Amino acid sequence: MGKLAIGALRAVLMVVLAGTVFVQVLMVWALATDPEDGSLPLTPLRLIVILGMGAAQVAMVCVWRLVTMVRRGTVFSHAAFRYVDAVIGAIVAASLLWFTVTVLNAPGQRDDPGVTVIMGGVGVAILGVALIVLVMRMLLAQAVARDAEAAQMQAELDEVI
Repeated sequence: MGKLAIGALRAVLMVVLAGTVFVQVLMVWALATDPEDGSLPLTPLRLIVILGMGAAQVAMVCVWRLVTMVRRGTVFSHAAFRYVDAVIGAIVAASLLWFTVTVLNAPGQRDDPGVTVIMGGVGVAILGVALIVLVMRMLLAQAVARDAEAAQMQAELDEVI
């Protein structure tokens, strides 16, 4: 991964992370203030939005750590698995939150049930992304195993020489 790509990815991650934290703080502030002052009630959808942004933030921080490991050349190690697992967990959490939104929205869509079906399809697509990352985790596991095997063979070759 080139320096330009790493820098661009980090810039995007910083902007999105700062934006989500800003929106979360504003939402929590609006929800926490006194209702007589015009604050918003805590509704399930508002809570889901706050939790969804938290899931996205977890994924972004883990991607940041993985990019750091790529830059250092240490991504093919067992330490990378916890970050990949956290990304998978965050994506699954986001899909569960989306399914919850779909269920909460379904009663209002009785005249047009296609919207609920489309929203359910989006939830399945989000789960598909989690499965793609899971496959990539399996590829990482194979690469780590091969790297360890290559290191062992190199050590044996060094002994012979």
